[in-house]
Amino acid sequence: MSDHLVLVTGKLAEPRLRAVLDGMAPSPFSVEVAQIGVSVAALMTGELIKRRLPPPPPGARVILPGRTRCDLAELSGHFGVAFERGPEELRDIPAYLGGRAARADLSRHAVTIFAEIVDAPNRSVENLLETAAKLRRDGADVIDLGCHPGERFEGLEAAVAALVAAGHTVSVDSADPEDLLRGAAAGASYLLSLGEDTLWVLDRTAATPILIPAKPRDLESLCRAVDRLRTDGRRFLADPVLDPIHYGFTDSVVRYHALRRRYPDIEMLMGIGNLTELTDADTTGTTALLMGMVSELAIGAVLTLQVSPHARTAVREADRARRIMHAAAESGSLPKGIDDGLMALRDRRPFAGTPAEIAETARSIRDPSFRVEVAEDGVHVYNRDGHHVATDPYQLYPLLGLAQDGGHAFYMGVELQKAFLAWQLGKRYVQDEDLSWGCTVEATAEGPDNPESDAHGFKTAGTTLQERRRACGKPS
Repeated sequence: MSDHLVLVTGKLAEPRLRAVLDGMAPSPFSVEVAQIGVSVAALMTGELIKRRLPPPPPGARVILPGRTRCDLAELSGHFGVAFERGPEELRDIPAYLGGRAARADLSRHAVTIFAEIVDAPNRSVENLLETAAKLRRDGADVIDLGCHPGERFEGLEAAVAALVAAGHTVSVDSADPEDLLRGAAAGASYLLSLGEDTLWVLDRTAATPILIPAKPRDLESLCRAVDRLRTDGRRFLADPVLDPIHYGFTDSVVRYHALRRRYPDIEMLMGIGNLTELTDADTTGTTALLMGMVSELAIGAVLTLQVSPHARTAVREADRARRIMHAAAESGSLPKGIDDGLMALRDRRPFAGTPAEIAETARSIRDPSFRVEVAEDGVHVYNRDGHHVATDPYQLYPLLGLAQDGGHAFYMGVELQKAFLAWQLGKRYVQDEDLSWGCTVEATAEGPDNPESDAHGFKTAGTTLQERRRACGKPS
């Protein structure tokens, strides 16, 4: 790694950048700030950088602002030194220079996700196929068809066959052994759930069983079933069953731990829906905690479902959590600073600038465009005509002079709503960007939560700019 860094910036950001660097602890490298004369660093282009950046010394690393959209490889070839894109916010530079990767590797995991469709008997085959496809996109590996106790699932064979033909791995979940046999005959790969008194089902199918206690909380009956299948050399997954809070939750956690200690090498499954569905709490935190337990106990599969509206992204959250926990376990670290996908309502560093830093920037503005920033003391709006701070958006509107400019008023209304929401929750706000809700909101093509968004190209014009272009007769 080079011992000399060149941080490229613009006129408005330079004072804040120098303040951040001055506040850093001593580091093993020297740092040079290159201010290349543009007001807004994010508007730098590759051609402008080529013209204005003095040749860096041999072997240097050149770090561009995180929102700069240009071809790093082309710049590296032109100058003969390495170019990289730094963090989007100046406050994040110390952590970035400390060695944290811009994006952790979340490509691997060690947990299979079973996603249950609890009302499968009431759905058409077409609807089951559509639902299964969505669950697969969200991260499910196995589509679990739940059967209703005491009711015959008339279309079970057709449903299983259609899902298998569409490329899905299928499991059938029923307390009736006949349902399990019908599902297995149609192509189901897993059967949920068998106890020691229903193991006879396995004499008639090669499907993999998920074993549970013969009676609730009876760990010994589960162990007897485990011992029998181990003797037979039959593959299985064991599930001691996670109970809801105040209905034996803590004791059920102990059972998982006890089963793992007794059988260090068996495959296990944990049904996490009893917590995510039956607890009125945001499911990202619940899922993170449960998947942390899954990681510690080397449980290789989880069963989840999306019935309650507040748990409608449970599969997506479990998918992100299994990847975060795997990355943390592999690196021997806490599940912290790896990925923000489960940070839906809060950000670890919500404010990109202090009130004093924002005020200093505001004093240097010489144009009428409004800038919006969020700090601990509220929402800041400033341009050449003034700098206003408020904790209520209604306090700001009369000060902006937009009564005769409907398009601009609409734009500022949208931005101020996002800014005040970010301030109330403690989330990072960036003007003209969507707020980040982690994996709970499906990422848009250019949104902050899409890992595949193009970091090299300019973004498409926003709604307000498009409307203005159309009003002027220009193509959008």
